[in-house]
Amino acid sequence: MDKVTVKVMSQSCKMADITDQGISLVEDLFRRRQPLPSMDAIYFIQPSKENVVMFLSDMSGRVPLYKKAYLFFSSPVPKDLVNHIKCDTSVLPRIGALREMNLEYFPVDNQAFITDHEMALEELFGENVENSRRFNTCLNTMATRIGTIFASLKELPNIRYRAARSSDTSTPGSFRELVPGKLASAVSNSIKYYKSTIPNFPQSETCELLIVDRSIDQISPVIHEWTYDAMCHDLLEMDGNKYVQEVPSKSGGEPEKKEVILEDQDPIWLELRHAHIADASERLHDKMTNFMSKNKAAQLQQRDGSELSTRDLQKMVQALPQYNEQMDKLSLHVEIAGKINKIIREMGLRELGQLEQDLVFGDAGAKEVINFLRSNQDASTENKLRLLLIYASVYPEKFEGDKGTKLMQLAKLAPEDMKFVNNMRMLEGSSDKKKASTVNFSLKFDGQKRKQAARKDRTGEEEETWQLFRFYPMIEELIENLSKGELPKSQYPFMNDSESVSLESARSASVRSSNAPPPPPKSTQLAAPHSMRSRRTATWARPRLSDDGYSSDSILKNALSTDFRKMGQRIFVFIIGGATRSELRVCHKLTAKLRREIIMGSSSIDDPPQYLTVIILAVDPPI
Repeated sequence: MDKVTVKVMSQSCKMADITDQGISLVEDLFRRRQPLPSMDAIYFIQPSKENVVMFLSDMSGRVPLYKKAYLFFSSPVPKDLVNHIKCDTSVLPRIGALREMNLEYFPVDNQAFITDHEMALEELFGENVENSRRFNTCLNTMATRIGTIFASLKELPNIRYRAARSSDTSTPGSFRELVPGKLASAVSNSIKYYKSTIPNFPQSETCELLIVDRSIDQISPVIHEWTYDAMCHDLLEMDGNKYVQEVPSKSGGEPEKKEVILEDQDPIWLELRHAHIADASERLHDKMTNFMSKNKAAQLQQRDGSELSTRDLQKMVQALPQYNEQMDKLSLHVEIAGKINKIIREMGLRELGQLEQDLVFGDAGAKEVINFLRSNQDASTENKLRLLLIYASVYPEKFEGDKGTKLMQLAKLAPEDMKFVNNMRMLEGSSDKKKASTVNFSLKFDGQKRKQAARKDRTGEEEETWQLFRFYPMIEELIENLSKGELPKSQYPFMNDSESVSLESARSASVRSSNAPPPPPKSTQLAAPHSMRSRRTATWARPRLSDDGYSSDSILKNALSTDFRKMGQRIFVFIIGGATRSELRVCHKLTAKLRREIIMGSSSIDDPPQYLTVIILAVDPPI
């Protein structure tokens, strides 16, 4: 494998999955390798000239490196590379297979993938990048990788994209508004190839794909999201999904460091990741209490050194392996939740989180922001900057002229930090356009000034939620409108003029099953238990606790236990410029709510610290 395909495989399966299939060795294409002329080799590589040259070097000559080679390309292979292989007559008899595998995307979970373009904002939206080699390479590679998703799933999408907000494409920076359309066109061209080359590939549209860019919602990447998953990645020093846990040393010395991965195979993580941090903490406490009360080994270990009977010892031995495994998992998450809650208290995030959400929903303005900055001078630079980015997104006019500089001075931020705000506003378009697209309505009056809101309050539409859980990303509305057939065609046009799939059929019919069951009536849906604090999570996020306090049987799992093929057509949403944990959560939530599998793709998954790093380089990179 090469660098890219190694990453594809590592995010798709484990080493044990590969060895279980009879693979005895996994090696890097570009490292010096030991000849194994009695063994066959599988090559899983990108279709690049460098890779093909290396392959031919391995398999040509009198004594090849391997007995036979089975060659699989991660994306469509150009004809000139196939001809290059054909020209080497010594290699041809040694090739057992040559196939396009079409697997060049990187799964994040079972409903999300990335194309691994962490610098997409800089490469596609940066200054002076229009039609540059860097721009075209990024766009075309992204389109190719998106295309392999549909090739591997054998889905033909009806493509829609966010149109340019301005009809004048000659103004400076206007090319940024054309990026979603350009990517949509490139994806469409990529998928046309599959219609004629892949056997049984559908010839009419079977799903929907909506392509947007990060400018649709610049608040989601910087606001504090209060779910367990988002808090883990925002507040803890994690490397992807890897968390370093400190465990007591068996020798009694310094605590040992143990690397653990928070993944779908961990049932506690799967149950709690989209729950509010307060709800997750409560449930972990309940699980631990429940587990200790029902597990024989745990009970016996709690005894005060009293003599154990033979029967007690037998029960302990029987329960111990399960006890150790389950206790390790519970202890891990109790430790993580404890760390997060400690950081929330120490950094005063509840007050900051309340102000952030009040700004978004039009319940706060300049006075509240200024008061917060004055009374929280010791707040971290990152948190003050994130607050001002939200403020600038809701009230762009407050940053015109030298107003923004004065706010930065009040927050005691460096002058160069103003670039964060400027770059964000340039991605969103001019302040006039921003004001026109903002939902303006009066929620409260403060000194006769009308306040603005970047979101419409939806707490009345859905179940009452935990505090600081009002915020939702804009793609939630977009996906719901797309599913209902209410997405404006002028703002989100179709790539193909024929619009061959009617939106009505997309809502109710499925090419994967003609017998899709209707959504269950409200009276039969499982209700969430109410919190005594008068707050509760919505039903999609509230699981039922299992008897052992460990494995979960969640509402979401129940909702999706039926075959995906019996649901409506899939909806794919691709976000250029990085997606967020809250947007990933929405895809899981809406899959259960709409009875349609929602799959999110993006150039990357960005947590707030990462996004701040990217936004400072985007649009106006440093010299």
